[in-house]
Amino acid sequence: MSGAPRLRSMNVAESEARPVLGPAGNKAGSLSARRPVSKPVKKVGKSPVERAVVEEKKALPSSTVDSLSPKTHSVSAPSVLGRHEQLLHSNVSLNASCSSDASTDSFHGRALTGKSIRSNCVGGKRKPYMPKPRSVVSDGLHQKKRCAWVTPNTDQIYAAFHDEEWGVPVHDDKKLFELLVLSGALSELTWSAILSKRHVFREVFMDFDPLAVSKLNEKKLITYGSAASSLLSDLKLRAIIANARQISKVIDEFGSFDQYIWSFVNHKPIVSRFRYPRRVPVKTAKADVISKDLVRRGFRSVGPAIIYSFMQAAGITNDHLTSCFRSQECITAAEAKQENVIEDIATETELSMAIDGLSFSSE
Repeated sequence: MSGAPRLRSMNVAESEARPVLGPAGNKAGSLSARRPVSKPVKKVGKSPVERAVVEEKKALPSSTVDSLSPKTHSVSAPSVLGRHEQLLHSNVSLNASCSSDASTDSFHGRALTGKSIRSNCVGGKRKPYMPKPRSVVSDGLHQKKRCAWVTPNTDQIYAAFHDEEWGVPVHDDKKLFELLVLSGALSELTWSAILSKRHVFREVFMDFDPLAVSKLNEKKLITYGSAASSLLSDLKLRAIIANARQISKVIDEFGSFDQYIWSFVNHKPIVSRFRYPRRVPVKTAKADVISKDLVRRGFRSVGPAIIYSFMQAAGITNDHLTSCFRSQECITAAEAKQENVIEDIATETELSMAIDGLSFSSE
């Protein structure tokens, strides 16, 4: 008695065990191209009891055999094939969708970065593409190296003062008087605070004209609520007026405050050439000499530390670190000023000689 044709069940695990995205893309082969791996069917011998039951069933009519046999849920061959085909088609469609998504991602990746991006599809979900952080391309302008005490967090007004004024030789009397006043204010304020109020200082002290400041009324200047009282203490304000009067006397004696103050360094700035900020002193022996002479002349609030800060700001000493870009620039500015002074002296000498020649000829 021939039964239903024997069907080999397809192993589902084998149908899924293929590369999802290989180097050449997701290519699923056709069913006909697949070579199923057949396993040898082992023949199992029947026991004597089973053979006796089979022989009894052969002796009975077919209708009786059908009625005696238990009813089971049989699975027809077409239904088995249908399930396997549905399973295979679903896998193929899933992989095809992954392949299309991967090709789309690759296209966008090439459009943005110029490189091909491969994405893996696992369980129907695409792994999100995480772009690598891009390095910021510099514009070719490197930040200039300054003295160590000027950091990126330093107030911009102080950084500008360092880059444009600090250490530059000053020979104008009004400018020298201004820097002397601002340096004296360091005992109560910082450079950043002083520079932020610089316009108020100039307005209150008449653009630091020593003769005009010497004539100011102290009582009006230190009156509570005045602009000057918001700057410094009464003691400092009185000292500024007193120093203005003494500068006027120095101008009468030496011709200018510039000639007097620069004579202590032989009219040539001191170049320290320090490499490290810890080497920069708070005061020096030269500052102590100048301080004592100023005190002797009646100046106030001119201690050695204040005078040394004044010397740094006025360029009498160049304390820019050797690694700072302003160090050499201040040296160049001092040399240029020295050449101009020499030329002016030579011109004055020639003029005086010419005048003397004219006077002799007239006689």
